[in-house]
Amino acid sequence: MQLDKASRGQVVKITEIPNDRVRIQAIRFGLSEGAVVTCREVVPAGPVVVTRNKQEIAIGRNLAKTISVEPC
Repeated sequence: MQLDKASRGQVVKITEIPNDRVRIQAIRFGLSEGAVVTCREVVPAGPVVVTRNKQEIAIGRNLAKTISVEPC
Protein backbone atom coordinates (compact mmCIF):
# COMPACT_ATOMS: atom_id res chain seq x y z
CA MET A 1 0.00 0.00 0.00
CA GLN A 2 1.18 3.55 -0.62
CA LEU A 3 1.28 6.24 2.07
CA ASP A 4 -1.34 8.37 0.29
CA LYS A 5 -3.86 5.51 0.82
CA ALA A 6 -3.44 5.48 4.63
CA SER A 7 -6.47 6.58 6.60
CA ARG A 8 -6.58 9.11 9.41
CA GLY A 9 -5.33 7.63 12.69
CA GLN A 10 -3.79 4.58 11.04
CA VAL A 11 -0.36 3.46 12.26
CA VAL A 12 1.88 2.28 9.43
CA LYS A 13 5.47 1.13 8.93
CA ILE A 14 7.48 2.52 6.01
CA THR A 15 8.66 -0.44 3.96
CA GLU A 16 10.21 1.19 0.89
CA ILE A 17 11.28 4.60 -0.38
CA PRO A 18 12.38 3.76 -3.93
CA ASN A 19 13.89 7.05 -5.09
CA ASP A 20 17.37 7.80 -3.66
CA ARG A 21 16.80 11.56 -3.68
CA VAL A 22 13.48 11.18 -1.86
CA ARG A 23 15.06 8.75 0.62
CA ILE A 24 17.75 11.32 1.50
CA GLN A 25 15.13 14.04 2.03
CA ALA A 26 13.01 11.70 4.17
CA ILE A 27 15.98 10.76 6.37
CA ARG A 28 16.48 14.47 7.15
CA PHE A 29 12.98 14.44 8.67
CA GLY A 30 13.63 11.22 10.58
CA LEU A 31 11.67 9.05 8.17
CA SER A 32 13.41 5.96 6.88
CA GLU A 33 12.52 2.44 5.89
CA GLY A 34 11.36 0.64 9.02
CA ALA A 35 10.06 3.80 10.72
CA VAL A 36 6.60 3.59 12.29
CA VAL A 37 4.42 6.68 11.76
CA THR A 38 0.83 7.67 12.50
CA CYS A 39 -1.29 9.22 9.77
CA ARG A 40 -2.76 12.36 11.36
CA GLU A 41 -4.57 13.82 8.36
CA VAL A 42 -5.07 13.23 4.66
CA VAL A 43 -5.93 16.59 3.13
CA PRO A 44 -8.08 16.17 -0.02
CA ALA A 45 -5.88 17.02 -3.03
CA GLY A 46 -3.20 18.07 -0.54
CA PRO A 47 -0.50 16.64 1.70
CA VAL A 48 -0.54 13.63 3.99
CA VAL A 49 0.35 14.67 7.55
CA VAL A 50 2.15 12.05 9.63
CA THR A 51 3.58 12.10 13.14
CA ARG A 52 6.65 10.42 14.55
CA ASN A 53 8.15 11.13 17.96
CA LYS A 54 5.72 14.04 18.54
CA GLN A 55 6.84 15.71 15.30
CA GLU A 56 4.27 16.40 12.57
CA ILE A 57 5.48 16.19 8.99
CA ALA A 58 3.43 17.16 5.92
CA ILE A 59 4.32 15.02 2.92
CA GLY A 60 3.19 16.15 -0.51
CA ARG A 61 0.64 13.90 -2.21
CA ASN A 62 2.91 13.02 -5.16
CA LEU A 63 5.72 12.11 -2.77
CA ALA A 64 3.36 10.08 -0.56
CA LYS A 65 2.35 8.04 -3.64
CA THR A 66 5.94 6.79 -3.96
CA ILE A 67 6.37 5.67 -0.33
CA SER A 68 5.32 2.07 0.39
CA VAL A 69 3.89 1.27 3.82
CA GLU A 70 2.24 -1.62 5.65
CA PRO A 71 -0.26 -1.44 8.51
CA CYS A 72 1.09 -2.17 12.00
